[in-house]
Amino acid sequence: MSSQTPLAAENAAAQPPKSRRGFLLRALAAVVVLAAIGWGLWYFLEGRWYEETDDAYVNGNVVQITPQVPGSVITIGADDGDLVHAGDVLVKLDPADADVALQQARANLASTVRKVRGLYSNVSGAQAEVAVRKTAVDKAQADYNRRRDLAKSGAISAEELSHALDALTSAQSALTTAQQQLQTNKVLVDDTVVASHPDVQTAAARLRAAYLDDVRTSIVAPVDGYVAKRSVQLGQRVAPGTPLMAVVPLHEVWIDANFKETQLTNMRIGQPVEIRADVYGGSVTYKGTVQSLGVGTGSAFSLLPAQNATGNWIKIVQRVPVRVFFTDAKQLEDHPLRIGLSTKVEVNLHDQKGLLLANQAPTQPAFKTDVYKEQLAKADGMIAEIIHANMAGAGEGQKQ
Repeated sequence: MSSQTPLAAENAAAQPPKSRRGFLLRALAAVVVLAAIGWGLWYFLEGRWYEETDDAYVNGNVVQITPQVPGSVITIGADDGDLVHAGDVLVKLDPADADVALQQARANLASTVRKVRGLYSNVSGAQAEVAVRKTAVDKAQADYNRRRDLAKSGAISAEELSHALDALTSAQSALTTAQQQLQTNKVLVDDTVVASHPDVQTAAARLRAAYLDDVRTSIVAPVDGYVAKRSVQLGQRVAPGTPLMAVVPLHEVWIDANFKETQLTNMRIGQPVEIRADVYGGSVTYKGTVQSLGVGTGSAFSLLPAQNATGNWIKIVQRVPVRVFFTDAKQLEDHPLRIGLSTKVEVNLHDQKGLLLANQAPTQPAFKTDVYKEQLAKADGMIAEIIHANMAGAGEGQKQ
């Protein structure tokens, strides 16, 4: 009769044979070893050539719209989310004061042109006066010479000769005065025509300033983009520099990816990048390139930088911002991004021929706008018209 209890017999029957357990352990070990070898091969051949981070966000230009002249708002041309193009009027200020100042500047320029024309006429008058005085001197000199010869023969008295000398001296003094007056008048207009005269140039500059103030009552969009952060209201009295709204050019956004300092060893400018935005759930992959590697860590440029030389110190792995530009503009058109969206960035490190830091200064502006270029051209046209209108009857010497 067996001494084994029924419960012990049941447990013994439930245990697998030792040979089967060993086989499973060996199989598991083989799987782990093969997985480790596979991961090692993948990392050596492929994985080590990529660095990725999800600490990456969409960034871009937020163009603040501010007035350049004071005024009261009478029109608001766009609201949050509206698409605007460069040159579109976003805000219109009451132009009454600027219009009055412009009319005053126009009148001042016209008056100055006429006054300067008078200066040229003064030169002509002074030249004629000098000619008259020269004639008088020549006549007085001839009279004196004739009376001097007569006085030698006793035909006239010494008193009459003295009067002739006085007349000659007076004529010579008058000629000197006329010549000095001519020189004074010529100094005011030498080497100039009416249009280039300093007084006319000063009046023209005042007209340009008044014209610009008048034009700037219409506040235009400097770039194409979408309106955001509108705070301006109708009737609001605004001063120069007051933020009214912003325009965000979403077609020119970029990615600021914050990589750990340990990930930058093989990262170079120009390396290709793949970008996935959380807003599209990873279904869209954008193509990009490394534009620049940050010149400092995020903490170094923070409002309150870390003071590692004081108190207890704990080493924290720092992050460096890496700027990534999109290389396919159509991708942004088909799947637009917004400022601040979260993304995941993966940099391909195979090509390490690029630079760590830029070695040349930019030769072209990074961003520019042409919406203000024609303003002064129109002012110059107005100035030319006013000068021409007030030069009627002027001599050729004044016009050239």
